[in-house]
Amino acid sequence: MNADNATDSVYDGLVDQEDAHWAFGTGFHEPLAGVDRAVPDVDRADLTAYCLMLGDDALVLSQRLAEWCSRAPELEEDVALANIALDLLGQARLLLTRAGEVEGAGRDEDALAYLRDEREFRNVHLAEIECGPFAGGDFATTIARLLVFSSWKLAQYSRLRGSADPVLAAVAAKGLKELAYHRDHAAQWTVRLGDGTEESHRRMRAGLHRVWPFLDELFTAHPVELRLPGVAVDPAGLRSEVEDVLAEVCRAAGLELPDAAPAARVAGKAGRDGVHTEAMGYLLAEMQHLHRSLPGAKW
Repeated sequence: MNADNATDSVYDGLVDQEDAHWAFGTGFHEPLAGVDRAVPDVDRADLTAYCLMLGDDALVLSQRLAEWCSRAPELEEDVALANIALDLLGQARLLLTRAGEVEGAGRDEDALAYLRDEREFRNVHLAEIECGPFAGGDFATTIARLLVFSSWKLAQYSRLRGSADPVLAAVAAKGLKELAYHRDHAAQWTVRLGDGTEESHRRMRAGLHRVWPFLDELFTAHPVELRLPGVAVDPAGLRSEVEDVLAEVCRAAGLELPDAAPAARVAGKAGRDGVHTEAMGYLLAEMQHLHRSLPGAKW
């Protein structure tokens, strides 16, 4: 500190930079630098909606995983789940930014994350359901959800690499390594719990039964997805691949695949249509509170 100016700080050099993004979870460089931002010749409203579907899946599950920070069974798992949440948040930022670009209405990633109402979110129910420490949830259920979600997303992103939208293709290519780690992490915990004590086996089995009713939605094609051939991925084609992975992991864990009926829909509509579970409103209230309380604030 300069004796002539007691207010000098070693952090001044960081905050005074016009382009300083040193606190961002995506690092010090633009993650999609050099990627063509051209919009393919498709309906812009459909492409915007599809980007929101993908971005909201990642954003909402990131928020759910962050609930475990400092509450996981061990310190290493605190770090692991926080890192997975950050990976998903990074994917969400890129996808919501793309949604704003295609939409052309001047909404950026922050506006789309914090200023939309519940009915405007397009994530699947699996991402939003409560199973964290604040709702009497269980760690094994969180692992079951992560196993299912990451297996599904890995299959989806593998195909999305060939999307006619260059940004979606780049996001998918970047996210594959992350999702492979997420799936591997969840699979290891599933085996560890399923093949562990009688109590850990019971909890892992209960976790799978909790999330299984939400599988059907993952493989049900939405009209938006069907109207974007060559850009979007038809989720119906992912089912056998994902179920084979889940069966293999459960076999190694000494667990049987649940036989559960699909979760009920409202007039045939679910998360992709903006129809959510009761848990979604509470999640958004927590996630959006600060931004809505201090509109336009910068830090």
